[in-house]
Parts: sequence; structure tokens; C-alpha cells
Amino acid sequence: MSMPIRRLGDLRGPDVAGKITSKSIFVQPMGAIEQHGPHLPLNTDDIVATAVAEATVTLVGEKLDVWLLPTLTYTKSNEHAWAPGTIWLSATTMLNVLDDIGRCIARTNAQKLVFLNGHGGNSALLNVVNRELRLNYGLQTFTAHPSMPPDQGGASAASELGMGIHGGTDETSLMLHLRPDLVDMSKAVRRVPEKLAMNKHVRFGGAVSFGWLSNDFFVEGHIGDPTLAKADLGARMFESAVQSFADALAEISTFNFGK
Repeated sequence: MSMPIRRLGDLRGPDVAGKITSKSIFVQPMGAIEQHGPHLPLNTDDIVATAVAEATVTLVGEKLDVWLLPTLTYTKSNEHAWAPGTIWLSATTMLNVLDDIGRCIARTNAQKLVFLNGHGGNSALLNVVNRELRLNYGLQTFTAHPSMPPDQGGASAASELGMGIHGGTDETSLMLHLRPDLVDMSKAVRRVPEKLAMNKHVRFGGAVSFGWLSNDFFVEGHIGDPTLAKADLGARMFESAVQSFADALAEISTFNFGK
């Protein structure tokens, strides 16, 4: 039998002081409600981040004293603001929300907070939040991803030329594994910005970053090649994501700035 998921919300109030210790680690999954092209549901990032977080905390929660927070579903998705159904927080609102979460975590005995980020559009802001929470509340803060986004140095399918950042092969494969009932492969089409891929510097994952909206590239809103997605690839990716996050949590559990 698998271990139960250690959720903060399942504790009774008086139990928090005894069960949450200075060695406890809180995991905050970060999802999104945003368009993912015509073939994937709006809650793709939410599903992936939640599933990886739940599986990992189930795997190592007892050993490493990890506790799961509820997934934050509405996040910074304004690169998809053009698409009806996308629900996004402004950068200012999200900074305030995450500061409030950090302030509350700091009132427990825990000292470590990990954001498991399922939406690449949150990454830059989370880097800011990590430092702000460290400064404001003394927390040790971290950002991890189910898999590193290609625009931040992660891998992408060969057919995507390194450009599979949103609704492409990998993300669609994960959803075919986790929630195939929500995927419509009959609407999957390859949408790769090949001219951009030819650039050395100004490209996703290049040395020069740039502002963009998802419909700057294609009207469908996704960037990648979902036509090559397979459920078995998604299963392997999910297993790898869980193990990688478990390994990261093991390092986080002993992390203390090299001291």
C-alpha cells in the first residue's frame, strides 16, 4: 500500500505545532488556467503540477518530512490573456499572494518552502519571490519544475527544434498519460517557429530574452509539435519528474547555504 499524502489542510489546528517542525518542507504546486491550443484543456499545468507533487510527497513525504499545500491554480498567465477562458493574476497581485503565503508559512515551525512550478510563465516572478520571502521572513525558498522548460534550458523534441515550450510533444504526452479523456488529438497540429529556431541568440533558451504573447507566433496559441505525443512517453516523463523532484527534495532537506 502506498503512503497517504501528507497534506497540511488535513491537519487539525492544534496538531500543527507538533507535526510541523523546523525540518519540515512545504511544497506549493503552481498551476494555471490558460489556453493550451485546440487539443489540450485549460487546466493542463494544474493537472501536471498537482500530479507530480502528490506522487512525490507520497513517495518521500514521511522520510523527508514534506507537507503538501493546495495547488495555486490562478497564476501569471497574461501571455495568454488574448484567449477567452484564460484566468490570470497580474504580477503585482501574484507577488502579493505569494508574499502572503510565505508570511503564513513563516508562522509555523517550518523553514523551507518549495514552489513546484507547472507553468513556465511563472518562473521569472518566482525567482523574485524566492528572494523576497528570504528577506522578509527568513524562509529558505526554492523553485523546481516537473521538467525544465525549453526556454530555460530544458530539452525539447527534435522535431520542435528546441521550441516546444507550450502544448507540444512533451506536455501533450504527459496529458495523454494523466488525463487522456481531456485531450483531442484530432485537433493536434505542428506549430514550430522555425525562423526563430535558426537564431543563435534571440530564441527560446538563447542568451537574449524577449517579451512575447502566445498568439505572436500562431493563431492556435500553442508552440510545439503535439502530433508526435504518446502516452507511453508521458508515462516515462512522469516517472522521471517524480524521481527528479524527490531527489531535489532530498537535497533541499539538508540545504543550508553550504554551511
